[in-house]
Amino acid sequence: MSLLSTVEKVLTRSLMKSGKKGNAKNPAPPLNDSYVSIVKEAKSEYFSVGFGKQEIMPPEGVTGKKKYYVAGYRVNNPATGVLDPMMAKAIWIDDQSGAGGVVFCSVDCVGLFKYDVDLVKESLKDFVKETGCRSINICSTHNHAGIDTMGLWGPLPRSGRDKEFMQIVRNGIKKAIELAYADRREGSLYLGYGRADEGMQRDDRLPRVFSDKLTRIRFVPNDGSREIYFVNFASHSESLEGKNSLVSADFPAYIAEEIMAQKGAETVYFVGAIGGLVRMWPMDDDNVISTKKTGKRLGEIVCDIKDEVKLEPKISLAKREFYVEAENSVLIAASKILKIIPSKVYYIGAGKYGMGLKSEMTYMEIGSLKMLLIPGEIFPELVYGGYLSAEESAEGKGPEINPKPLCEIAGDENLLVFGLANDEIGYIVTPNDFYLHPEIPYLDKTQDRLGRRHYEETNSLGPNTAYKIAEMFEKLLKDIKNAE
Repeated sequence: MSLLSTVEKVLTRSLMKSGKKGNAKNPAPPLNDSYVSIVKEAKSEYFSVGFGKQEIMPPEGVTGKKKYYVAGYRVNNPATGVLDPMMAKAIWIDDQSGAGGVVFCSVDCVGLFKYDVDLVKESLKDFVKETGCRSINICSTHNHAGIDTMGLWGPLPRSGRDKEFMQIVRNGIKKAIELAYADRREGSLYLGYGRADEGMQRDDRLPRVFSDKLTRIRFVPNDGSREIYFVNFASHSESLEGKNSLVSADFPAYIAEEIMAQKGAETVYFVGAIGGLVRMWPMDDDNVISTKKTGKRLGEIVCDIKDEVKLEPKISLAKREFYVEAENSVLIAASKILKIIPSKVYYIGAGKYGMGLKSEMTYMEIGSLKMLLIPGEIFPELVYGGYLSAEESAEGKGPEINPKPLCEIAGDENLLVFGLANDEIGYIVTPNDFYLHPEIPYLDKTQDRLGRRHYEETNSLGPNTAYKIAEMFEKLLKDIKNAE
């Protein structure tokens, strides 16, 4: 028996015992009530929109006595310099109906747990009371060149999270949101789409399903001042690749740079369905040059969008908290035993160990645009369809065991998905192609009967997450319908 197999068995026995004990003595706390806010008719001709940004970097730099670890590829990779700074960027949008504004904040990091998101929201309680804000959404760009914000890329078994830096991140998010509110101006929102050039993106795992759309919401203020671009695109932010040790926001920084150069507009960037593994092909042998070229080209495509639809000033939304089963013994141990990550594991009485994490989802409609904010890296086929057949899947399981694709649930092929929204629960893997190492599940990647690599499962909570996401989306849509 290998050392890893022994570790896995000991870990499983420990968690099984802990789960049974916990279910009896420490049940999960009740979830907050679902929140629904409906605006049936526009009350104003215009939106009120504002932008704010804040740098989130250690004031002493990254190469001093304290080590900061670059997240997203390999562990124990100390930063050796800065290519461009990590930022928090926020946009405030109010339909001026009296129901209150909504906030979207994008953070140049690999991911933020609900733990950190909740701390930020707690710090904004007075802001919510004073402004009437009805929804705050904090999303990560899944930047693989940022300082570790999750804890998984330090000198294991020590966490890569630095407490003082995480406070800088949370304070920066709060400040960006406050600045966005202070910047608000009246104007109109226009929705348009561009497409990445053929061959720019790649999908490293079958089926080859992904969105090549660049979705742009453009705010045009009535006073003729600076515009704001709200951009969503499906790709891992990892063009600097694995050998990199420079801190950067990766190619999204250069999308914003190109938009500012061409249009003088500020940009808030979000990622879509990026699981399984959607990323960009290199545009140069030099990773830094490639990253800048990638961002510049995507920025050009965003700037060239012509056909637009004006969005009606009307925002409705529904939000739900939920528990999702946690069967990944390694991630549970990283939280409960090693304290590497700050996620709270609860005893929910379901799943292999009876354990789960609390997360959340928000569905929103801005005019005709339908938006779903998902707490993780969802496989695109779970959104758009195109599942593997039984002959193509890891163990011969057919597509009928998978949940209904989210676009089909929404009845809208243009459903706009936000990944890593308000939490990072890892990869959300398609059930009929979920495959683990037979001896050391979650400890190491493996290959299936067809010789295909299965890595993403090791960074997922388990095979039932996809069902929970689809279930929650259906409930959110029912919440909206019932409220109407």
